Amino acid sequence: MRLDDLPDWLPDWCVDQLGEEPVGVLFERVSISAVFGLRLAGGRDVVVKAREDDGRAEACVAAQARLAERGFPCARPITPVVGVGALAVHAEESRPGGELLRGDSPDIAVRYAAVFARLMAELAGVTVPPPLPNPRWARWDHSDSGLWPAIGFLDERDQSVVPAYVVDTAERARKRLLAAGLPCVLGHADFEAQNLRWHGTEVWAVHDWDSLAWQPEAALVGAACGAFASASPPTLAPIESSAAFLAAYQDLRGRRFTAEEQEIAWAASLWPVVHNARWEALHGDSPVCGEAVRAQAAERLRLANA
Repeated sequence: MRLDDLPDWLPDWCVDQLGEEPVGVLFERVSISAVFGLRLAGGRDVVVKAREDDGRAEACVAAQARLAERGFPCARPITPVVGVGALAVHAEESRPGGELLRGDSPDIAVRYAAVFARLMAELAGVTVPPPLPNPRWARWDHSDSGLWPAIGFLDERDQSVVPAYVVDTAERARKRLLAAGLPCVLGHADFEAQNLRWHGTEVWAVHDWDSLAWQPEAALVGAACGAFASASPPTLAPIESSAAFLAAYQDLRGRRFTAEEQEIAWAASLWPVVHNARWEALHGDSPVCGEAVRAQAAERLRLANA
């Protein structure tokens, strides 16, 4: 990407908030957020993130800043969240490098569980307003009519192409999740391989702090135990690896889940993958998540008592 291709507002924003104009573009990534890696005139590299201002960003960035201050491996925010039209924008330090840790075996699951346990322990000491609404792929707790949270660009497509077994799995998992009366905590709701980088056996960076959520601990851990191996496209970890993740997390946190929490974790392990399976069907993509739901839903629902 060239400097001339940056959004019109971005160079002036950098001068106002960072004191320097950008002189180079290191990368650009656009998904739910737009992320720009920039080199400033003084030689400093920064990352600027812009996303629709839905009221979540300020709490997410504040929590990220607290963890960075405590030495958790994540980029340190260097500006507050600033409104730019309909966007919420902030800048953070650049934390490049590290390798993707691929694999979905139980031993890989334990390595990811150790990071998640550390992350959740750190977030337990952070007080910010709940970052609601929760990310759309984790929003089983929505108050919209119908099974799925209201997402206009998905809802306008032909819903009949979504396999019945995906819909049934989503209905049963969500019913079990909504029946729980567990307290909510702050946690990372997009704990996928693509959002972490490693130096050997040590985690170097956890990214995507826009994806914090306010849900029961067991639901957050359950979602992570299913999604940890996802790179691109997303998938669902094997059941034995999810079980290893859950066991390691509890060991490291020094607390065993209750029977209800175990069930909620297994139910929550299904929600991101049914969201992704619906996405695949609506977009005509290869049914990677759809096939994972077909293969694993019955056992995960049994474990969830759903």
